[in-house]
Amino acid sequence: MKSIPLTLSALGAAAVLALAGCSAPEPNNPAEHSTHDMGTASPSDASVGAAQNDADEMFASMMVVHHEQAIEMSDILLSKQGLDAEIQQLAQGIKDAQGPEIQTLRSWQEQWNVPSEQPHSMGEDDGMVSEANLEKLRQAEADEGTTLYLEQMVAHHEGAVEMAEVELSDGRFAQAKDMAQHIVDTQTAEIEQMNDLLSTY
Repeated sequence: MKSIPLTLSALGAAAVLALAGCSAPEPNNPAEHSTHDMGTASPSDASVGAAQNDADEMFASMMVVHHEQAIEMSDILLSKQGLDAEIQQLAQGIKDAQGPEIQTLRSWQEQWNVPSEQPHSMGEDDGMVSEANLEKLRQAEADEGTTLYLEQMVAHHEGAVEMAEVELSDGRFAQAKDMAQHIVDTQTAEIEQMNDLLSTY
């Protein structure tokens, strides 16, 4: 009978150890996997809780380059003398919005441990403006430059909206999807504004 307390004591210790073991993270928990590894998983295999996928990484990579060109175009226009005040406000607003977004996109790339370099070429199908057309914008006076800027930026925004819609459809990273929705909303409104302005130039 004296051995019973000892046995119960041993069982109690074992129970404590078992409970302690339960608090350790499960090795197969998807949340413990590398987010970069999850980004390469197929949609059928990927965990719903994964941080990002290939679509998110592509969105960040392409949108950084896209935004950088929008800022370059805006800087070119803003350097011209005699611009209409509404045009100045539009170009400055585009710069002010897209600069911080570039910083956010790059912070995600760092967080995901993915290269910041553009993995593939982008062209006019993505709304990018050719170097020849950028040069025309540089050489133009204020009035002609305004028309060129509006025409080029409408196409540029349309490309951004298309990329954002792909992210909304295929992406997984919640913050990237939020940014994509913001891009769709704000740039669609700016496209309408620029088309209205074009009717006066």
